Amino acid sequence: MRCPFCGHEDSQVKDSRQTEDGTAIRRRRQCEGCAARFTTFERISLRDIAVVKSEGRREPFERDKLYRSVSIACSKRPIDPTRIEKLVSGIQRQLETSGESEVEANRIGEMVMEALKGLDSVAYIRFASVYRDFREPGDFEDFASNVKQMGEE
Repeated sequence: MRCPFCGHEDSQVKDSRQTEDGTAIRRRRQCEGCAARFTTFERISLRDIAVVKSEGRREPFERDKLYRSVSIACSKRPIDPTRIEKLVSGIQRQLETSGESEVEANRIGEMVMEALKGLDSVAYIRFASVYRDFREPGDFEDFASNVKQMGEE
């Protein structure tokens, strides 16, 4: 594993542990060149998935990109980071076990919205505002009133 600090090719694993949700192995490493310590994560990848964007362009599925977008929607909310991790891992697992090698970006967006709906209504609205491209205050009002009605049912 290449050191992120000095670029040295070799590092030594000092500690390995499973993550709390059991979907990855966390490894503490020490560079043999500069002695700096860093952490890596090892995850199971069942298959490579291509995300088909709305304009038809394809790009590889990036778990970190999905995690960042969900984290932004959940920022400053009382949500434990392990719940965000589980949400993202669950979506990734669904995609990998679907048997499809390509998935539409809007399908991933809908999966995230469905998961956030059960997690936190504010995070759900935040994600929806970007995903559905709200342009005016009325768009927020309409969507938020629908969310409020769902919560009252």
